[in-house]
Amino acid sequence: MSESLRSASSDSSTLPSDVPHVFITVGSTRFDALVQKALSPPVLDILRAKGYRSLDVQCGNSSFDSAAFEQSAPDHWHRADRGLDINVWRFKPSLKNDYDQANLIISHAGSGTIIDVLRLGKPLIVVPNPTLLDNHQEELADALAGLGHLRSSTVADLPQAIEKLDPAKLVRFPQFDGSRFRELLDEEMGYVDVDHDHKPGKNGAGR
Repeated sequence: MSESLRSASSDSSTLPSDVPHVFITVGSTRFDALVQKALSPPVLDILRAKGYRSLDVQCGNSSFDSAAFEQSAPDHWHRADRGLDINVWRFKPSLKNDYDQANLIISHAGSGTIIDVLRLGKPLIVVPNPTLLDNHQEELADALAGLGHLRSSTVADLPQAIEKLDPAKLVRFPQFDGSRFRELLDEEMGYVDVDHDHKPGKNGAGR
């Protein structure tokens, strides 16, 4: 542990600015599959290959193999793994510093998280949670991916999504305009007619 980039009790706000850093978040949800995949050898190997040296995973209430880590504080686990410094923790009052420090963010498809990250201009891979019922996470992720603002992935395809992501090809998220953003999403997700001679309206699909 003496060669780790930072102490296990620290957070990303103390990470040296020249260390390529990945932040993964599931927000307030439980998303076991994403957390476990993020900590799996295929994902860790591709992160190393892409030059990343630090990984923080905000796991919420998700389950993972905590025995593979040193528990440095309540709800905080750490290990150094072949040149990759890994911290896992459950919750913080704010994720702003974590977003700011990250060179790549991988997130569940919560709309609030997506908007926060895109407004910062950060490269974003979104992984919808297929176990959630009556939600439009996949539609939202696919709509924004279709507009070029992010990359959408399944849990199984996460290593390939990381490998193929080219941040230079992502479309910069525009200056936030709530009404225009909703209009773009409604059109991309098929909730409205695209005949702009008429006032957009729902086609009957629930949100």
